[in-house]
Amino acid sequence: MSPDDNRFYSDIFNTSPIGIAVETLDGQPVFVNPALCRFLGFTEEELQGKHCVDFSPKEDAEKDWALFQQLRAGAIDHYRIDKRYFRRDDSLIWGRLSVSLLNSRPSPLVLAMIEDITEKKAAEEARFRLAAIVESSDDAIISGALDGTIVSWNAGAQRIYGYTQAEAIGKSIAILFPPERPDEENKIHETLRAGGRVEQFETVRVTKTGKRINVSLTISPVHDSSGRIVVGFSGIGRDITERKLAEESMREINRILGEKNALLQAREELLRVFVKNVPAAVAMLDRDMRYLQVSDRWCSDNSVKASEVLGRSREELPEMPERWKEFNRRALEGETLRADEDHWESGGRTRWNRWEVRPWRNPDGTIGGILVFAEDITCRKQMEEELSGMSRKLIESQEQERSRIGRELHDDINQRIAMLALQLGDLKEHPAEVDIRVQELRKELTDMANDVQALSHDLHSSKLEYLGVVAGMKSWCNEFSGRQKIEINFRSDVLGALPLDMGRTLFRLLQEALHNASKHSGVKRVDVQLREKSGEIHLIVSDTGRGFDVEAALQGVGLGLSSMRERVRLLNGAISIESKPAAGTTIRVRVPFPSKQDSHRAAI
Repeated sequence: MSPDDNRFYSDIFNTSPIGIAVETLDGQPVFVNPALCRFLGFTEEELQGKHCVDFSPKEDAEKDWALFQQLRAGAIDHYRIDKRYFRRDDSLIWGRLSVSLLNSRPSPLVLAMIEDITEKKAAEEARFRLAAIVESSDDAIISGALDGTIVSWNAGAQRIYGYTQAEAIGKSIAILFPPERPDEENKIHETLRAGGRVEQFETVRVTKTGKRINVSLTISPVHDSSGRIVVGFSGIGRDITERKLAEESMREINRILGEKNALLQAREELLRVFVKNVPAAVAMLDRDMRYLQVSDRWCSDNSVKASEVLGRSREELPEMPERWKEFNRRALEGETLRADEDHWESGGRTRWNRWEVRPWRNPDGTIGGILVFAEDITCRKQMEEELSGMSRKLIESQEQERSRIGRELHDDINQRIAMLALQLGDLKEHPAEVDIRVQELRKELTDMANDVQALSHDLHSSKLEYLGVVAGMKSWCNEFSGRQKIEINFRSDVLGALPLDMGRTLFRLLQEALHNASKHSGVKRVDVQLREKSGEIHLIVSDTGRGFDVEAALQGVGLGLSSMRERVRLLNGAISIESKPAAGTTIRVRVPFPSKQDSHRAAI
């Protein structure tokens, strides 16, 4: 090998932004590049004195070493795993480890490449956490395209408006607008297109059954990756019908308070009874700020019993903000005060309220105390805060996904080119082997081109669109079977066409399940079934291989089981994973899909 060649390979090794280590078959580093030193925070000499699994928590190290043993035994020639690493300062970071066997040398070595995916993992956790918050919210959280087409629809939206996710997505947001408000949609869209935000807009919406409800809306624009062009919207809707009824009740209280010559002695007792049963958080206090009566909602919102507060002074209670004492004083002087949003610290967390304080009067017209109306809006504020960052996170997620795809393509090819470069260098030292090795290298290049094409198909299977969901999935199974040298027995009794959005999800689930079976089961046959039964589509992927501990896998990394569950949940479906060590694995997915016959019978 010429000095120029040596410098070329040395430059590749030392300037690569990805951490690279060349190790013995015992897992002992021989060479490490500067990127790996920066990644782990150790010097080259320190890394060469450690074992390859010394840097990871026990469970991650065990998974890595088990695969390394298979590599060393010749059962596999490469593997990839996401795992955690300890840096020199004991902080934990995530890395994507790709390991290949360099067996063309007289003494076989191992090539390990490590990419820093700490930010990617943090973004994934943030996405799952955000998705969980959105789905668990009682409020309607909806996002859509700029033309008003609904893109996402959470369980809160289904509860408030009555439409299921399948019924709403793809439809215009106008399905919720009452016909007597024709200009409202245009005004909202104009505000969003201009980059503006709609804050706590109270209006009326129509449910699936035609019922009109009062809602409070907060809607934000979603920008493109440049941050300049508005491409859609995301919004929170809260059902305030009950609050409106409570406000009507407050007006009725005021009417009672405004009567001059009726009720007399019974008046205060009647007012107490009214406060107790009003469907809102209301408290009645005397001039000394002692509680005379509280509603049931007040007790539930504040997690207290009426017996714990009646007769006590409001200003004696713990965590009473000082400024509220000033509001009480002003109300006793005849003022009516209100705030649409107010917050204070309670029990180590921030609470938000919408409140109103007004005086109540005795029959002789004197002020007898104050009435406090409050609505706990803590959950709504948390949703708004999450939603305010949703646009940015959506854009960041999109960019990170693009970067991930780019790295997937780049890193695998880069690693294999580096191996080819080493093998080509060996040919100069062993010219007699050129004729034999050229054929091998040509085959490796062909395999590399085929793998790039296969990866492209995995990322976007055009056959799913051209052939239909069932035929597209079957075609991909045939391709995957040929690449991985395993038999896939694909069977389907689905006769009708499946929606493309459902098909994409089922396709991704099938990919994840078969990739896991290929990597971890140790078998050469996998059964795949796609069935239509009782208004549902069932996807079943099973093998008789090694199996695994499901609960442990859900807590660990590498199998993508949490991602599979999240995909199924978004289709209002269910997934079960049955597996035990040495007992095989069966993944069962079912998603709702009423057939035309079912829909006809339901209509009859």
